Amino acid sequence: MHKIIIEGGKELSGEIKISGSKNSAVALVPAAVLCDEEVTIANVPNISDIDALDEILNHLGATVTRNDDMIKIDSSKIENKVIPEVISKKLRASYYFMGALLSKFKKVEMYFPGGCSIGARPINLHLKGFEALGAKVQEKDNMFVITADNLRGAKINLDFASVGATINLMLAAVKAEGTTVISNAAKEPHIVNVATFLNNMGAKISGAGTSEIKIVGVNHLHSCFHEVVPDYIEAGTYMILASIIGKKVTISNIIPDHLESLISKLEDIGVPMEIGIDFIRISAPDKLMATNIKTQVYPGFPTDLQQPMATLLTQAVGKSIINETIWENRFLNLNELNKMGATTELLSNSKAVIVGPTKLHGKKVKATDLRAGASLVIAGLVADGKTTIENADYILRGYEGIVDKLTNVGAKIKLEQSNE
Repeated sequence: MHKIIIEGGKELSGEIKISGSKNSAVALVPAAVLCDEEVTIANVPNISDIDALDEILNHLGATVTRNDDMIKIDSSKIENKVIPEVISKKLRASYYFMGALLSKFKKVEMYFPGGCSIGARPINLHLKGFEALGAKVQEKDNMFVITADNLRGAKINLDFASVGATINLMLAAVKAEGTTVISNAAKEPHIVNVATFLNNMGAKISGAGTSEIKIVGVNHLHSCFHEVVPDYIEAGTYMILASIIGKKVTISNIIPDHLESLISKLEDIGVPMEIGIDFIRISAPDKLMATNIKTQVYPGFPTDLQQPMATLLTQAVGKSIINETIWENRFLNLNELNKMGATTELLSNSKAVIVGPTKLHGKKVKATDLRAGASLVIAGLVADGKTTIENADYILRGYEGIVDKLTNVGAKIKLEQSNE
């Protein structure tokens, strides 16, 4: 494990260039195994989640070449082997190999995926969808065996607009016979990015980005070049940070339309912004006003920005209420913020109150998951004195070059190996 050490209280100024989307890239890489040739994916973030997916690809026998932000994947000679638990548990997104390998080989064997502990995160919607396509699902000792004599198109209505289930079912349906329609589909930008990638390979998918996605099965997917969409969650994290201690911080290489819910909320609390075609420039106002936040599926306020936003609300005047509707265990960062001087109270698993502004002081804290870690990085940069964030590997899962990017805009921050 690593730790991040921050000397807080430094005003930030300059440009932060946003990397490719973590949530998109971790789906695109497993999707590449559907291709019968080599594919090239550009703007891939250099994060530990991609390293873990690379490990799975190598285990299956794919040829993987990485060069800067470019990854070439040749799956023409892969073997449909069991994906062992030691690999699958490294990240949640390993479950995308379920849909991809089922589509390609009509069989997949792998252990339940891992990732951050932010809730139960069941995959029942994925499994019900696979069964609707004609697959048989067996589970034993945390191991899933999913088989199908033949996959056939079906009408699938998701009980919840799950991003993971939407992508996994797109992957499974790409080579199924006939037409599949996914209703109540998730609409996030990375859904569109994955569908575009599959279409570039010869798939027939329409409706991505809407609540109904139609997939007409094909027999063969060919090589293509594809680019990962910019990471709007990374962009939002830095926008939140700049709203507290920024002076003309420019967040570049973004798609502002993907950030409408955050932009609206920051405007409500008094943050001035200059919005360009592919950038947003922010300076912290003299006063931040309290607000209420309710996380929702896209295009609502993202659950992945709720924890970073909680840190901002510790600096806002008044009482703010956060309602978390997506994950039931996403307030673990509040205990750590309270150690630093914040005034927060957890009313239930889904509701919290934050009263501000409060002075934050550097402390030794622990990241409990990826976005909680981002919340603590922001807190450490705002606080006076030294903050040490243990379990920083969670942060490295989703933020490419975070130490270098923040150093370049004036932060005093470093990454060290932890001895604990």
